[in-house]
Amino acid sequence: MKKSLMISVVMGAMMVSSAAVTKALTPTVKLADRAARFELSQTVPVQFGDWRVDESIIPLQVDPDTQASLDKIYNQTLSRTYINGNGERIMLSIAYGGDQSDTLGVHRPETCYTAQGFNVKDQVDGMLPTTYGDIAVRRLYASAGSRFEPITYWITVGDQVTRPGMSQKLQQLKYGLSGSIPDGMLVRVSNISTDAPASYALQQKFVADMLSSLDATGRKRLIGG
Repeated sequence: MKKSLMISVVMGAMMVSSAAVTKALTPTVKLADRAARFELSQTVPVQFGDWRVDESIIPLQVDPDTQASLDKIYNQTLSRTYINGNGERIMLSIAYGGDQSDTLGVHRPETCYTAQGFNVKDQVDGMLPTTYGDIAVRRLYASAGSRFEPITYWITVGDQVTRPGMSQKLQQLKYGLSGSIPDGMLVRVSNISTDAPASYALQQKFVADMLSSLDATGRKRLIGG
Protein backbone atom coordinates (compact mmCIF):
# COMPACT_ATOMS: atom_id res chain seq x y z
CA MET A 1 0.00 0.00 0.00
CA LYS A 2 1.35 3.39 -0.92
CA LYS A 3 2.39 5.70 1.92
CA SER A 4 -0.13 8.42 0.97
CA LEU A 5 -2.98 5.89 0.93
CA MET A 6 -1.89 4.50 4.30
CA ILE A 7 -1.93 8.02 5.80
CA SER A 8 -5.44 8.62 4.42
CA VAL A 9 -6.70 5.37 5.93
CA VAL A 10 -5.19 6.19 9.33
CA MET A 11 -6.57 9.74 9.29
CA GLY A 12 -9.99 8.44 8.36
CA ALA A 13 -9.94 5.93 11.20
CA MET A 14 -8.92 8.65 13.66
CA MET A 15 -11.78 10.91 12.53
CA VAL A 16 -14.32 8.11 12.94
CA SER A 17 -12.90 7.27 16.37
CA SER A 18 -12.98 10.93 17.43
CA ALA A 19 -16.59 11.29 16.32
CA ALA A 20 -17.56 8.15 18.25
CA VAL A 21 -15.87 9.37 21.42
CA THR A 22 -17.50 12.80 21.10
CA LYS A 23 -20.91 11.22 20.67
CA ALA A 24 -20.35 8.94 23.66
CA LEU A 25 -19.35 11.86 25.87
CA THR A 26 -22.16 14.18 24.77
CA PRO A 27 -24.58 14.60 27.71
CA THR A 28 -28.06 13.34 26.90
CA VAL A 29 -29.95 13.06 30.19
CA LYS A 30 -31.40 16.18 31.80
CA LEU A 31 -31.43 15.98 35.58
CA ALA A 32 -34.41 18.32 35.59
CA ASP A 33 -36.50 15.64 33.87
CA ARG A 34 -35.81 13.23 36.73
CA ALA A 35 -36.46 15.66 39.57
CA ALA A 36 -39.82 16.46 41.13
CA ARG A 37 -41.62 19.43 39.61
CA PHE A 38 -41.72 22.64 41.63
CA GLU A 39 -42.84 26.26 41.40
CA LEU A 40 -40.55 29.03 42.60
CA SER A 41 -43.55 31.17 43.55
CA GLN A 42 -44.69 28.43 45.93
CA THR A 43 -41.25 27.42 47.17
CA VAL A 44 -40.45 30.85 48.65
CA PRO A 45 -43.14 32.23 51.02
CA VAL A 46 -44.48 35.76 50.54
CA GLN A 47 -44.01 36.31 54.28
CA PHE A 48 -41.43 34.93 56.71
CA GLY A 49 -39.79 36.17 59.89
CA ASP A 50 -40.05 39.96 59.91
CA TRP A 51 -40.31 40.09 56.11
CA ARG A 52 -43.30 40.37 53.80
CA VAL A 53 -43.69 41.17 50.12
CA ASP A 54 -44.04 44.90 49.47
CA GLU A 55 -46.87 45.00 46.95
CA SER A 56 -46.28 48.70 46.26
CA ILE A 57 -42.97 48.03 44.50
CA ILE A 58 -42.94 47.17 40.80
CA PRO A 59 -39.94 44.97 39.87
CA LEU A 60 -37.31 46.58 37.63
CA GLN A 61 -37.91 45.59 34.02
CA VAL A 62 -35.10 44.57 31.68
CA ASP A 63 -34.85 45.58 28.03
CA PRO A 64 -36.43 43.25 25.40
CA ASP A 65 -33.09 41.94 24.10
CA THR A 66 -31.91 40.97 27.58
CA GLN A 67 -35.29 39.43 28.38
CA ALA A 68 -35.14 37.34 25.19
CA SER A 69 -31.71 36.07 26.22
CA LEU A 70 -32.96 35.20 29.72
CA ASP A 71 -35.97 33.36 28.30
CA LYS A 72 -33.61 31.03 26.42
CA ILE A 73 -31.75 30.13 29.60
CA TYR A 74 -34.38 30.00 32.32
CA ASN A 75 -37.60 28.02 32.74
CA GLN A 76 -38.76 29.89 35.84
CA THR A 77 -38.04 33.28 37.36
CA LEU A 78 -39.17 34.94 40.56
CA SER A 79 -38.81 38.64 41.35
CA ARG A 80 -40.07 40.15 44.60
CA THR A 81 -39.32 43.05 46.93
CA TYR A 82 -39.63 42.33 50.65
CA ILE A 83 -39.92 44.87 53.47
CA ASN A 84 -39.35 44.39 57.20
CA GLY A 85 -40.73 46.11 60.28
CA ASN A 86 -38.03 48.79 60.10
CA GLY A 87 -39.02 49.73 56.57
CA GLU A 88 -35.88 48.16 55.07
CA ARG A 89 -36.34 46.60 51.66
CA ILE A 90 -34.59 43.67 49.99
CA MET A 91 -35.05 42.73 46.34
CA LEU A 92 -35.03 38.99 45.69
CA SER A 93 -34.52 37.55 42.22
CA ILE A 94 -34.34 33.80 41.53
CA ALA A 95 -33.95 32.20 38.13
CA TYR A 96 -34.08 28.46 37.46
CA GLY A 97 -32.91 26.74 34.29
CA GLY A 98 -33.28 23.07 33.44
CA ASP A 99 -30.27 23.13 31.10
CA GLN A 100 -27.03 24.41 32.59
CA SER A 101 -24.76 22.92 29.96
CA ASP A 102 -21.82 24.94 28.71
CA THR A 103 -23.93 26.44 25.91
CA LEU A 104 -26.73 27.60 28.20
CA GLY A 105 -25.06 28.85 31.36
CA VAL A 106 -26.54 31.23 33.90
CA HIS A 107 -26.75 34.91 33.00
CA ARG A 108 -24.58 36.53 35.67
CA PRO A 109 -25.61 39.85 37.27
CA GLU A 110 -22.34 41.46 36.16
CA THR A 111 -23.47 41.01 32.56
CA CYS A 112 -27.14 41.74 33.13
CA TYR A 113 -26.60 44.96 35.09
CA THR A 114 -23.97 46.23 32.67
CA ALA A 115 -26.39 45.63 29.79
CA GLN A 116 -28.91 47.80 31.63
CA GLY A 117 -26.45 50.70 31.78
CA PHE A 118 -25.13 50.17 35.31
CA ASN A 119 -21.52 50.64 36.31
CA VAL A 120 -20.49 47.46 38.14
CA LYS A 121 -17.47 47.45 40.44
CA ASP A 122 -16.04 46.03 43.67
CA GLN A 123 -16.60 42.38 42.74
CA VAL A 124 -15.56 40.23 45.68
CA ASP A 125 -15.99 36.49 46.24
CA GLY A 126 -16.76 35.45 49.78
CA MET A 127 -18.73 33.14 52.04
CA LEU A 128 -22.18 33.82 53.44
CA PRO A 129 -22.58 31.97 56.77
CA THR A 130 -25.96 30.35 57.47
CA THR A 131 -27.33 27.76 59.88
CA TYR A 132 -27.35 25.33 56.95
CA GLY A 133 -23.73 25.85 55.94
CA ASP A 134 -21.65 28.55 54.30
CA ILE A 135 -22.70 29.65 50.83
CA ALA A 136 -20.05 30.65 48.28
CA VAL A 137 -21.27 34.02 47.04
CA ARG A 138 -20.16 36.92 44.91
CA ARG A 139 -20.79 40.48 45.99
CA LEU A 140 -20.69 43.52 43.73
CA TYR A 141 -21.74 47.15 43.70
CA ALA A 142 -23.83 48.52 40.82
CA SER A 143 -24.67 52.17 40.21
CA ALA A 144 -26.59 54.15 37.63
CA GLY A 145 -27.18 57.85 38.19
CA SER A 146 -28.54 58.28 41.71
CA ARG A 147 -29.27 54.55 42.13
CA PHE A 148 -26.72 52.58 44.15
CA GLU A 149 -27.29 48.85 44.58
CA PRO A 150 -25.10 46.46 46.60
CA ILE A 151 -25.69 42.90 45.37
CA THR A 152 -25.07 39.41 46.74
CA TYR A 153 -25.65 36.35 44.57
CA TRP A 154 -24.82 32.70 44.22
CA ILE A 155 -25.14 29.99 41.57
CA THR A 156 -26.04 26.33 41.76
CA VAL A 157 -25.12 23.79 39.11
CA GLY A 158 -26.86 20.50 39.77
CA ASP A 159 -26.90 19.99 43.53
CA GLN A 160 -23.89 22.17 44.35
CA VAL A 161 -23.28 25.87 44.89
CA THR A 162 -20.38 26.97 42.72
CA ARG A 163 -18.58 30.19 42.00
CA PRO A 164 -19.00 31.70 38.54
CA GLY A 165 -16.14 31.16 36.14
CA MET A 166 -13.78 28.19 36.24
CA SER A 167 -15.47 26.43 39.17
CA GLN A 168 -18.80 26.66 37.38
CA LYS A 169 -17.35 25.20 34.18
CA LEU A 170 -15.66 22.36 36.07
CA GLN A 171 -18.97 21.50 37.71
CA GLN A 172 -20.67 21.48 34.29
CA LEU A 173 -17.87 19.28 32.94
CA LYS A 174 -18.25 16.81 35.81
CA TYR A 175 -21.90 16.29 34.96
CA GLY A 176 -21.15 16.22 31.24
CA LEU A 177 -18.64 13.40 31.63
CA SER A 178 -21.29 11.38 33.45
CA GLY A 179 -23.68 11.87 30.53
CA SER A 180 -25.94 14.27 32.44
CA ILE A 181 -27.10 17.82 31.75
CA PRO A 182 -27.42 19.63 35.10
CA ASP A 183 -30.09 22.10 36.03
CA GLY A 184 -29.13 25.27 37.87
CA MET A 185 -30.26 28.32 39.72
CA LEU A 186 -29.16 31.88 40.30
CA VAL A 187 -30.26 33.55 43.55
CA ARG A 188 -29.71 37.30 43.88
CA VAL A 189 -30.49 39.66 46.77
CA SER A 190 -29.90 43.40 46.68
CA ASN A 191 -31.10 46.70 48.08
CA ILE A 192 -30.86 50.39 47.29
CA SER A 193 -28.20 51.97 49.50
CA THR A 194 -24.86 53.78 49.46
CA ASP A 195 -23.73 51.88 52.57
CA ALA A 196 -22.41 48.62 51.12
CA PRO A 197 -21.21 46.97 54.40
CA ALA A 198 -24.55 47.58 56.12
CA SER A 199 -26.38 46.34 53.02
CA TYR A 200 -24.44 43.08 52.89
CA ALA A 201 -25.18 42.49 56.58
CA LEU A 202 -28.90 43.11 55.97
CA GLN A 203 -28.83 40.77 52.97
CA GLN A 204 -27.21 38.06 55.07
CA LYS A 205 -29.99 38.43 57.65
CA PHE A 206 -32.63 38.22 54.91
CA VAL A 207 -31.11 35.07 53.42
CA ALA A 208 -30.91 33.44 56.86
CA ASP A 209 -34.58 34.22 57.54
CA MET A 210 -35.62 32.99 54.08
CA LEU A 211 -33.75 29.68 54.38
CA SER A 212 -35.23 29.06 57.83
CA SER A 213 -38.72 29.43 56.35
CA LEU A 214 -38.17 26.72 53.72
CA ASP A 215 -38.56 22.98 54.09
CA ALA A 216 -35.58 20.72 53.39
CA THR A 217 -36.55 20.27 49.74
CA GLY A 218 -36.87 24.01 49.17
CA ARG A 219 -33.54 24.74 50.82
CA LYS A 220 -31.82 22.10 48.69
CA ARG A 221 -33.25 23.79 45.61
CA LEU A 222 -31.75 27.13 46.60
CA ILE A 223 -28.42 26.15 48.17
CA GLY A 224 -27.76 22.64 46.90
CA GLY A 225 -26.99 19.55 48.91
